[in-house]
Amino acid sequence: MKCYICGADLTKADTCPSCGASVKTYKKLVALSNRFYNEGLEKAGVRDLTGAVNSLRQSLKLNKNNIDARNLLGLVYFEIGDVVPALSEWVISKNLQADKNIADDYMDMVRNSPAQLENINQTIKKFNIAYNYCQQDSLDLAVIQLKKVLSLNSGFIKAHLLLALLYLKNGNWDRAKIEAQKVLKLDTGNVMAKRYLKEADSMLLPGESGKLVSDIASSDSDDIIRYNSGNEMIIQPVKKSVLTRTSSIWGIVLGIVLGIAASCFLILPQRIQSITSNNQEKISQISEESDSKSAQIGDYEQKISGLQAQIEALQSQVTDYEGVDSTSAAMNSLMEAVNIYMATPSDIEGMAKALENLDLTAISDDVSPEFTDLYNTLMSNVGPQLATSYYNTGYEAYKAENYEVAITNLNKAYQYDNNNVNTLYYLGNSYYSSGDLDKAKEIYDAVITDFPNTQSAQAAQVKLAEINNSGN
Repeated sequence: MKCYICGADLTKADTCPSCGASVKTYKKLVALSNRFYNEGLEKAGVRDLTGAVNSLRQSLKLNKNNIDARNLLGLVYFEIGDVVPALSEWVISKNLQADKNIADDYMDMVRNSPAQLENINQTIKKFNIAYNYCQQDSLDLAVIQLKKVLSLNSGFIKAHLLLALLYLKNGNWDRAKIEAQKVLKLDTGNVMAKRYLKEADSMLLPGESGKLVSDIASSDSDDIIRYNSGNEMIIQPVKKSVLTRTSSIWGIVLGIVLGIAASCFLILPQRIQSITSNNQEKISQISEESDSKSAQIGDYEQKISGLQAQIEALQSQVTDYEGVDSTSAAMNSLMEAVNIYMATPSDIEGMAKALENLDLTAISDDVSPEFTDLYNTLMSNVGPQLATSYYNTGYEAYKAENYEVAITNLNKAYQYDNNNVNTLYYLGNSYYSSGDLDKAKEIYDAVITDFPNTQSAQAAQVKLAEINNSGN
């Protein structure tokens, strides 16, 4: 036995010889766990699997490291058809003792047989389907699924019990009794199976597997004789003459033969002809409907093609109008800024507000040379002041970690003055801090390319290295 603290071998003393810990209670728990394990082993040997599961669980509650108890519990689970709990116990056992563990052999037995694995998967799926049918009150479908489950794994006790319960609910007492008896052959201590068996026996006559007490009591009194023998009532059918029974049998056989002959020569040919005629009419009707629908589909496809062409033409017109509107808005913004400059050259904020929505790159193909010349002239006079205003606002926002505002203003500052390396560097830092690493890499590359041999370029190289390392 090993110490639960340091793992040293324990002696008969109540303390660990290595770490000095008190192990008196621990030894009692281990001994009690082993006792429950031996009890579970004995019950499993006589196929009291329910009792074995209870004892082995109690053993593991006292000592979770009891490898023998855990492996045996997995075997018992596997025997009653609960494969998933069995594998769970073996995996836990393997984690507790990696070397020389028989759980390896048990798991290999399952893993190395693809056919068995598929059989297990199908069993679990079909049992779950049957359980769902029960919840939906589709009991007949549940019975069918459970029969399929038992054809795949006849030792699945849960399937036998559920099938017996459904038989009891439907009044099939004899079949419920058979399923309960099958469970008790597999697991002699299954309490649920004993309960079902008692319920079925209470509804059946002794020795009569398919006749109910209520059925016998309600039968015709002329066909049975009742008399008391001591404290028991004897129910005995009346004997009929052999001749009467023989005549009845031959009369039944003759009636069946005549009925079959009448069906074959009179009714059956006419019925076949009627069914054939109806089928041909249905086929013709379906064919006509299919042709009509095919023609409609062709018309719809042509209409769709025409509508698609109209949509494309309208989209082209909308694009043209949008371009005109954008150019017109840009011209209005530029003219407003020029008017402010001519009236009050020092009103930098007013000009910045007028030019706020002007994006020259977005309309570069639509503006005239005169527009571009006017814009460049205005920028040569007020561009540095605009850039400084936007840079100050953007830099303050960057320090306050308001990166969205910083990105907007630093972009504007760089638009009006693309010779300021600090503007570009802090713009890259804002993208980096906001999480837009792709845009940050693009800005840092521009710093290194446009402003080499500067401290900002060196700092941008460090940032790029950090981004690349985080990506790896």
